[in-house]
Amino acid sequence: MQYNSQRPDLIIPEYGRNIQNMIEFCVSVEDREERNKVAMAIISVMGQLFPYLRDIDDYKHKLWDHLHIMSGFKLDVDSPYPVPAPESLLEKPEQLAYPQGKIKWGHYGKTLEQFIAKAKDYPEGDEKDTLTHIIANLMKRQYLTWNRDTVEDDLIKSQLTSISDGKLALKEGKELVPTSVVLQDQRNKKHQNHHKGGGRGKKRR
Repeated sequence: MQYNSQRPDLIIPEYGRNIQNMIEFCVSVEDREERNKVAMAIISVMGQLFPYLRDIDDYKHKLWDHLHIMSGFKLDVDSPYPVPAPESLLEKPEQLAYPQGKIKWGHYGKTLEQFIAKAKDYPEGDEKDTLTHIIANLMKRQYLTWNRDTVEDDLIKSQLTSISDGKLALKEGKELVPTSVVLQDQRNKKHQNHHKGGGRGKKRR
């Protein structure tokens, strides 16, 4: 019996040993026409193994790139796409710019602050009032995510006014979602996530 530890490393492990062996066989086929047929068959199998790749733009191009990479760039076939250069595998991705700017209210996050910044510029009216109410409820939910006990609605209203430089305020009579409802929603979500785990952490028998 031959163990995997005694075999050559897989170039792209996600495809498995069988696909790697098929590609190595394809490289060894001497007749070009037959080699092209084998390559097309392998591409078809690769696509069936990873159907989610079809959601990626030009997914067949990606499959052909993977085929050439797993062949060690030794596969000579009539590819419908340019063969990637081996040097391209050594290129480092461009460094992403790190978001700049301090978050004054860390528990609300940058996105909520951006919502508030946009809402400040809305003209006065029902649309702005509705948006302000939605933002205030989001603030309360975010606050209770980090401070799980309770929060007074007046505090949320005060902080909304502060963050918006006094340009956003709840209209009289507008109530925020009850704290008990927010906490129950959080418990329900946690319960659902636990069950989605499919019994993670349980011992296998």
